[in-house]
Amino acid sequence: MTTTEHTQGISAAPGLAEIEAAAASLAGVIERTPLQPSQHLTEVLGHPVSLKLENLQRTGSFKVRGATYRLSRLTPEERARGVVAASAGNHAQGVALAARELGIHATIYMPLGVPVPKLLATRGYGAEVVLQGETVTEPLRLAAEHAERTGAVLIHPFDHRDIVTGQATLGLEVMDEAPDVETIVLGIGGGGLIAGVAAAAKARAAAAGRTVRIVGVQSENAAPVLPSLAAGHPVAVETTPTIADGILVARPGDVPFEIIRELVDEVVTVSDDDIARALLALLERAKVVVEPAGAVGVAAIMAGKVRSQGHTVAVLTGGNIDPLLMQRVIAHGLAASGRYMTVRVPLPDRPGQLVQVSQVIADAGGNVIEVLHTRHGQGLQISEVNLQVSVELRGTEHRDLVLQALRDAGFRPELMPD
Repeated sequence: MTTTEHTQGISAAPGLAEIEAAAASLAGVIERTPLQPSQHLTEVLGHPVSLKLENLQRTGSFKVRGATYRLSRLTPEERARGVVAASAGNHAQGVALAARELGIHATIYMPLGVPVPKLLATRGYGAEVVLQGETVTEPLRLAAEHAERTGAVLIHPFDHRDIVTGQATLGLEVMDEAPDVETIVLGIGGGGLIAGVAAAAKARAAAAGRTVRIVGVQSENAAPVLPSLAAGHPVAVETTPTIADGILVARPGDVPFEIIRELVDEVVTVSDDDIARALLALLERAKVVVEPAGAVGVAAIMAGKVRSQGHTVAVLTGGNIDPLLMQRVIAHGLAASGRYMTVRVPLPDRPGQLVQVSQVIADAGGNVIEVLHTRHGQGLQISEVNLQVSVELRGTEHRDLVLQALRDAGFRPELMPD
């Protein structure tokens, strides 16, 4: 957890008048998303917490704000040339919708493994989609080549001042809907959203004679902002896979970084387990569907990474989650919360062993929901079998109680990864 040192002035950031003008220009395209109080998170933090439901935005993400404003600022000659972008999801949909609304031809390069709902939505908005490459790196290269070859305008997902200004309109909404807010928590990928929100919120607060804190959240598997702040300029880091693929960025953008350095008060990281627990809590407690990257602000609050002395707003930045990924993340969240486990128990190959294991689990209050019984497996003796049992539990303490009950009964349970 690191606090940044602010420099004097906000020359890199769009001004309040510019952001308000952008909001007015977007009024016919974007939705004004609701702010919802969260009793659960209020109890966790000890101060009022509200959720900004940007997952309910058109295209299911904040990205449509920056994309629409960026395209609206193109000259007639640039519009005639068309636009091109590369994305695995939310930016693609934002550019596609903005282009349709403004009558601009859009070409979107997407990786082959893009989730089907995001692919169909992007095509549904009228964009020409080209599928190529295993990760988004290849589509980014192809989009740049397309722009060079055809003259189409390349629409970067975060590293452009107009993109930052469009995203800043979200900050205005937060300040309008929660005028007493003291802390705003949201995720950081390339930095366009947090830079815009920080610019808008800080300017609006200053106009009212007060301050507001901005806390950025990154996945610990893709966290280039803290090293960049330490170096004083954007640096690339090695990333590893994360369920929060929407913020899986190796290097912050040059334009947003300058604003982050000036205006963002704190940057923290969260684990995939933290994110999975947050997504599960949002489903159960708030009744909202959020993609993993959209839940990192809530993850930081639940993990005790956020300090606040007053009303705190966590921005749910997007809700475009593939149903199959949701299934896996829910299972991961249940396991991380100690409410579900799978154990492997080696047993002597004789009648009655399965009944005994099931009875021990039942007596300890566990609910067996799936059983796999096999004679095949590494390390098994000829006279042994493996019993794999999935159990529904009440939490981490209950999980430990069930495991200990099995040990006390003479079994050797091995907790398996979810």
